[in-house]
Amino acid sequence: MKSFRFAGIPAWSALALGLTAGLAGCAGAPPALPAANAETAAASSYLIGPGDTLNVFVYRAPELSATALPVRPDGRISLPLVPDIEAAGRSPSELARALEQELKEYVREPNVTVMVQSFVGQPSRQIRVIGEATQPLAIPYREGLSVLDVMINARGLTRYAAGNRAEIIRRPPGGETPQVIPVRLDDLLRGGDISQDVAMQPGDTLVIPQGWF
Repeated sequence: MKSFRFAGIPAWSALALGLTAGLAGCAGAPPALPAANAETAAASSYLIGPGDTLNVFVYRAPELSATALPVRPDGRISLPLVPDIEAAGRSPSELARALEQELKEYVREPNVTVMVQSFVGQPSRQIRVIGEATQPLAIPYREGLSVLDVMINARGLTRYAAGNRAEIIRRPPGGETPQVIPVRLDDLLRGGDISQDVAMQPGDTLVIPQGWF
């Protein structure tokens, strides 16, 4: 039996090459990655608040850099050569650009990076837990935060808590009458009722009353 050849390539090799090319053509270009959704974009635009701790790095100028730098209650920070600059209400990248503008007078083409080491956030976006939580607190809002996340941070209820009479006080941004949302925390934490795992919004206050004895 004769072995056929094509352009110096055995017939079976030519067939294999053809199949490979055909499969590659069917595969096409790799699928495009999905674009970031609005929630991801919102989460990435964190605004610095009083009480946050920042790390500020000035490229090739370590003497101008600072670590564990607190944002003062007035929302400002102090650095060498920049004794007073507003940090609160700005994103880390916005603050970095503002610092570069201030340092241009002293440093040629300054390159500044700002990273948030610990988060508190702006007061208007904080989630507060008051009343009969084991650890009443205020935490920065983040996308996807729920009542269960908040209670984990607050370390649960005290023995005196009336968890099923808890309420979320939600203040609309326009100054309208606050909305009161009942939450049955006992059912959520002890009974596993996920329907009570309400999504939190910036500025919410979770109020946990004391039980009647």
